[in-house]
Amino acid sequence: MLSQVFQGLCKPSDVDATEKPQRVLTCSFYFPKRFLESPWFTCITQMSHIPMKMSIEENRDWLSTQVLATCNVEQSFFNDWFTGHLNFQIEHHLFPTMPRHNYHKVAPLVRSLCAKHGLQYVNKPMLTAFGDIVRALKKSGALWKDAYYET
Repeated sequence: MLSQVFQGLCKPSDVDATEKPQRVLTCSFYFPKRFLESPWFTCITQMSHIPMKMSIEENRDWLSTQVLATCNVEQSFFNDWFTGHLNFQIEHHLFPTMPRHNYHKVAPLVRSLCAKHGLQYVNKPMLTAFGDIVRALKKSGALWKDAYYET
């Protein structure tokens, strides 16, 4: 698929002399952007999801499941900008259609609702969240390695 896209954008044949520089310019911006964007997007989405422990056997209600299956990353100007306000994953799961820049406004209400119902509201530093990704991947890799070499 990617090779077809690349060939379609950067194919030198059947392109007149005026289109060729534009296609090369497009390729020179598109592919580095995707190379940088993909790891960023993966880190932003996974730091709030991978490390959370959720069991099928618990059979909780919708609200509890949304709160316990995700976590937030501490609010700061940098964290809000870097994550596009998706550092408020709990609020994002509870209010998916709410504009992201409003999540910080409902966070205190969600936190008090969680305290009222005895639900853990997890809010961690960004570096801890990134470390959780590495630890979760290391644990998954060890499980896979044990299963693969045991068989």
